[in-house]
Amino acid sequence: MTEGEQSKPNDSATAEQEAGERPEEDSAQQEPDREAEEPHDHHELLDRLQARRLAQQFATQWASLRAERRAEPSPLQGGPSNTRKAQVPWGLDLAAAWSWRLLMIAVALLALLWLSAYFVVVTMPLVIAMLIAALTAPMVRWLRKIGIPRSISALLVVIAGVGSIGALLTFVGREIADDYSELSVQVVSGLQEIRDWLRDGPLHASDSQINDWLERAQQAITERSKDTDVVGQVTEVGAALGHLVAGFFIVLFATYFFLAEGERIWSWAVRMFPRSAQERVDSSGRVAWVSLTHFVRATVIVAFVDAAGIMVVAILLDVPLALPIGVLVFLGAFIPMIGATIAGSVAVLVALVAQGPWTAVLMLIGVIAVQQIEGHVLQPFLMGRWVSVHPLAVILAIACGVVVAGVAGALVAVPLVAVVNAVVHHLASFVEAVEEVDDAVHDALQGPQQGAQA
Repeated sequence: MTEGEQSKPNDSATAEQEAGERPEEDSAQQEPDREAEEPHDHHELLDRLQARRLAQQFATQWASLRAERRAEPSPLQGGPSNTRKAQVPWGLDLAAAWSWRLLMIAVALLALLWLSAYFVVVTMPLVIAMLIAALTAPMVRWLRKIGIPRSISALLVVIAGVGSIGALLTFVGREIADDYSELSVQVVSGLQEIRDWLRDGPLHASDSQINDWLERAQQAITERSKDTDVVGQVTEVGAALGHLVAGFFIVLFATYFFLAEGERIWSWAVRMFPRSAQERVDSSGRVAWVSLTHFVRATVIVAFVDAAGIMVVAILLDVPLALPIGVLVFLGAFIPMIGATIAGSVAVLVALVAQGPWTAVLMLIGVIAVQQIEGHVLQPFLMGRWVSVHPLAVILAIACGVVVAGVAGALVAVPLVAVVNAVVHHLASFVEAVEEVDDAVHDALQGPQQGAQA
């Protein structure tokens, strides 16, 4: 080894010794300084540490709040929507579907009934005019066949109808005026016969009891007349007469236009429906009109038979006012099943006060016999042949009509049921025909496929 190489290790060893000695001297010199910087009070040190910690927490929270305020909104993430059907039992789903549909139909019907009742001064004359037009339409067609224009034919039919009704009312009024004096005498004698029957008959009522009953009846009538407002009664009578006059003219004009321009009016109504449904609406309306015409014809025949039968019984029993009773029965028979019976009870009452209880009993038997002939012969033959409506449906329709609109509702209910029944059968046959066509098309398409597979 050379001398230079030997001196290098010695120099490095000397540097390491000096480096090892200097830190000890520096640490020895710094220890007194740190001891001098340390606080003499321990509580002061804890307060400083706690204050520093709180300051750091506050700075951290403030920084996070500022970062949240300045942060950009997260991007919207789209995805498929859940459009699957609710997992409910099939029966519950079917019941819910039927329920809300039935509720909507009921609400629509109630709204229609409310509007009809609110505008009854207009709707009822229109319905009556429609019934008259259905009855007199064959006369207009006959006049057109002989060369008279449709408008003039309709005008002649309306004038003839008004004239016939006026002549009938005039004749009935004369009959009532002629028989009034005789009827008053017969009423007095009839009341005396009723008193004698109550005293000598099965009731064995005394004169004091009979007089007490009569006094009670008179007192009830007197109290009822006192309780009512005379001004209110006069106002109601005036309003009723005004409505009657207005309804009469509405019936006249509506009947004329139904007969003269019925096709144009119906075409205008059909155009209000969508084009895809116009054909079905038109065919349904024509079926409804045919059903209404058949119903009115059958009702007129039944009413004429009822009126003639009860009038003949009244003439045979020498009951006064036989012709007015027949007219009343004819008008009442337009309410099927019960109208003629209620009108016939007037004949029984007239027979009771005019000729006594025995004649009234015979009159009642005659009314019942006529009603039995009507109910078991005419109604099944005519209504069953022309208008297929079950008697139970007729009774229910009359009851609903009376509840909704009184006598007018009973008059309209049965024709409405007949029309609805005819339209429903027509649409059902149309659906069946469409289903048959679909089945035929399906079979025709399945045939080549089966042949190809074979």
